[in-house]
Amino acid sequence: MVDTANVVEVSASNWTQEVLKSNVLTVVYFWHDQCPWCLRLSPIFNEISEEYKERMRFVKLNVLESSENRELATGNGVMGTPTLMFFCQGRPIGQTVSFMPEEDLRKVLEDMLERSKQCIRQSSDLRNYVV
Repeated sequence: MVDTANVVEVSASNWTQEVLKSNVLTVVYFWHDQCPWCLRLSPIFNEISEEYKERMRFVKLNVLESSENRELATGNGVMGTPTLMFFCQGRPIGQTVSFMPEEDLRKVLEDMLERSKQCIRQSSDLRNYVV
């Protein structure tokens, strides 16, 4: 069994603190336990979180756990599960929808790590650029 200590369970109540205020690239896994594709993706997500834990943060949000979670998901454009959404400095920078094999997920993670570099450059303190 894979240790899921690297994956943080979030909800609407701690979304801002855990995702929007995170200072590292954060991947949010929107899922629920009645979704067969989620049940296939979860072990892969958990396993990969161990490998990438030094470079990004992994969180899960169960969209059926509460009406607030459902509203949060739909407010972020989640139309189906599983959905992975990537946040940098509180801003969404990409998403994937549907199950994907481990190899494809690794490619997506590497792509998002590259995108996050641009996001971080754009989020730099403007005081350094005042003439």
